[in-house]
Amino acid sequence: MRSVFRSLASLLLAVAIAAPVLTTGCEVHARVYDPYYRDYHVWAGEEPYYTQWEHDTHREHRDFDRRSTDEQKDYWNWRHKQEGHDDRH
Repeated sequence: MRSVFRSLASLLLAVAIAAPVLTTGCEVHARVYDPYYRDYHVWAGEEPYYTQWEHDTHREHRDFDRRSTDEQKDYWNWRHKQEGHDDRH
């Protein structure tokens, strides 16, 4: 009986250690295509810029993919004027 509890404890520990890696692994590699400048941006690197754009342009927070195409175009124009815009790869 003791070996069953020991095995169960080991399994639970392994799941607890692996859970963060398994749940966040794909988000880091998500890329978005900028059709106006014809390039890709890793979205994890875009978050700070997107948040700043929302603040600078007095917009409420909304997911980028839920914005109108005009607002998305405004963002990409703003983004390419920012220092560090070559961090897209």
